[in-house]
Amino acid sequence: MINVVRKKNIIEITGHANFDDYGKDIVCASVSSIVITTVNGILELNRDSLKYEEKKDKLIIEVLKEDKVINVLINNMMNLLYELSENYPKNIKVREDE
Repeated sequence: MINVVRKKNIIEITGHANFDDYGKDIVCASVSSIVITTVNGILELNRDSLKYEEKKDKLIIEVLKEDKVINVLINNMMNLLYELSENYPKNIKVREDE
């Protein structure tokens, strides 16, 4: 299962969806597409607004600077991941911790 946890300015994505075989997993592909597109878009707007670190089976995104556009893009990413989790509840879980 993919776990997405948002804690204030940190978003941590871990695990594997295990929906299908490697290379055929539409849930993993969807998460990757949503997250990479969002991160690349934010970095294109402001290189200093976030940093990310990829580890084995883990991606950590830290939002360093906030503004209206960055907040909209991050919220949009989270909403898309929530929607995906509603369609594939056995493969992805999304939560926000205060």
